[in-house]
Amino acid sequence: MAGRGCSCTPGHLNEDNARFLLLAALILLYLLGGAAVFSALELAHERQAKQRWEERLANFSRSHNLSREELRGFLRHYEEATRAGIRMDNVRPRWDFTGAFYFVGTVVSTIGFGMTTPATVGGKIFLIFYGLVGCASTILFFNLFLERLITVIAYIMRSCHQRQLRRRGVLAQDSLKAPGKGEPDSLAGWKPSVYYVMLILCSASVLISCGASALYAPMEGWSYFDSLYFCFVAFSTIGFGDLVSSQNAQYDSQGLYRFANFVFILMGVCCLYSLFNVISILIKQSVNWILRKMGGGCFCQCQRRLLQSRRNAVMPGHVRNRCNISIETDGVMESDTEGRRLSGEMISMKDSNKVALAILQKQLSEMANGGPHQTSTLSRDDEFSGGVGAFAIMNNRLAETSGDR
Repeated sequence: MAGRGCSCTPGHLNEDNARFLLLAALILLYLLGGAAVFSALELAHERQAKQRWEERLANFSRSHNLSREELRGFLRHYEEATRAGIRMDNVRPRWDFTGAFYFVGTVVSTIGFGMTTPATVGGKIFLIFYGLVGCASTILFFNLFLERLITVIAYIMRSCHQRQLRRRGVLAQDSLKAPGKGEPDSLAGWKPSVYYVMLILCSASVLISCGASALYAPMEGWSYFDSLYFCFVAFSTIGFGDLVSSQNAQYDSQGLYRFANFVFILMGVCCLYSLFNVISILIKQSVNWILRKMGGGCFCQCQRRLLQSRRNAVMPGHVRNRCNISIETDGVMESDTEGRRLSGEMISMKDSNKVALAILQKQLSEMANGGPHQTSTLSRDDEFSGGVGAFAIMNNRLAETSGDR
């Protein structure tokens, strides 16, 4: 069937492009569906609020003998003052050191509530360079947090298994102290399932959100549901700015509350950001499954022919037989000793330069993962391979978990 109806051209049936287009189409449908739901839920309430406001404005204008245009002009000035941080109530300055520290925290975490923004040219210029380095560093921290979480889970799983074997008398005490057991590679066979990691992160996010909401509700005067809503908006780094914690002038036990607020936001962002990364891997698996159902063997046949036409590239003499190639990779094996490509690069260059590029990429991958790859654990391809930088580290930690699912 593939031989009759499949015309293979590099720009037409490239599997990476097919995944990209399918994912773009699904995201577009997701956006359209979300817009329809929010419009149905919120539009009527917005119209009612606007009608009530127009009635109040008209009544105030008549009772104080003011023209509507003069009153609207005054309200525009008030809106400008509000954007600058001026409030009618007695609130603390937004740009004291505590407020500035809270602001930079929302910048580097990419939350960006919007209630505090720089107004000077110097502040805006500094924010560009400060955010460039700060956001990149924080994203790296979040990805390394997920890597260490997976390593801790793997260590606990291995320790529990070894304890069970000791109880049964199968494993000797001295075998636990064998050389090399403490190295990260010794945990390669104990990587937890991606679904198990998702369950742990989801449970941690819910517990942190519930605990933080129990703190925010009495301290900020919000309802418990509004506090949960704030936790998701803040922890997911959406940061609408309609609800913002730690903005009042005074709190009971103010120092302790602000410290707890910082800890909750840090822990919540770490867990929810990591959860998003894991969910994105499951979405990648779903896209691969849809493509396999839609295209059958056509994509694999075409990809195999394309790879066979590039024998002069740095790759072994055989092509992978499996069809579930990673989104970030092009399905080409780097060398006989390299299990897969981790950097997810898409580089077009002359064949004469590919040998040096392959060697450099192999060295960078080994440096990112703490040493040479073990062919025994990384030889198979699955939906987790690929990624760039710290994301490649996270993908490598999850790579062995559900390739056959």
